Amino acid sequence: MEDAFSHALGLARDARRIEVFTGAGMSAESGLDTFRDAQTGLWTHVDPVAMASVGSWARDPEPMWAWYLWRAQKCRQVEPNAGHRAIAEWAGLPDTTVTVTTQNIDDLHERGGAEDVVHLHGSLFDYRCTICSRPWRGQVEFPAEPVDRLAPPECPLCGNLIRPGVVWFGEALPEKAWARAEARMESADLVIIVGTSGVVQPAAALPLLAVQRGTPVIEISPEPTELTRFADVSWRTTAARGLPELVLGLTLG
Repeated sequence: MEDAFSHALGLARDARRIEVFTGAGMSAESGLDTFRDAQTGLWTHVDPVAMASVGSWARDPEPMWAWYLWRAQKCRQVEPNAGHRAIAEWAGLPDTTVTVTTQNIDDLHERGGAEDVVHLHGSLFDYRCTICSRPWRGQVEFPAEPVDRLAPPECPLCGNLIRPGVVWFGEALPEKAWARAEARMESADLVIIVGTSGVVQPAAALPLLAVQRGTPVIEISPEPTELTRFADVSWRTTAARGLPELVLGLTLG
């Protein structure tokens, strides 16, 4: 552990353009259930295909709208953890740029103080028209308790239904978000991988762009992952512990 920290700190001290790549483990430390957890994950209670496919939405959108609003409400009930806040603190150090690319659809990075976040899989707090894709900024009331059905609002431009702005099974990742993430991986002089198993594609391939360029990679994860073999250092700790310790080391000089 001590050797991993020292190695990670040495790499971080030399970096000025840091790209942080995060997954579900980052949010789990705030108490937000991950959807791949075999014991507690929300997906164990809901058929993921029924709640995350265009076909299901076309057949019956009301259960899906209710489900995603409830997920957003659950997100708002938890707070950013020390790892989220440490990223924002790191970005405030002199001559340092820290950006975030996340696979998470919550807003914990933003609420933790991060100002430049790319959401590869969309966001629970973005909405758009199902047909014309026009962004929708209308008011959304999150249910205090889970409900079976809620009627989605209609697009003021074309009259079709407003949908959650998340990526469903079989959909491509947002082109602009993907392009920004690629560019940041290729321009960073340090990549930090936090809280991701490295199995969800194509997102998991993004850090390999940095690896191919010889950019140092630090992985922060309590367990080995599919990306461990590509990391210069894989530190066996969690985001809420490792990131604050790393940033503290940087501030102490």
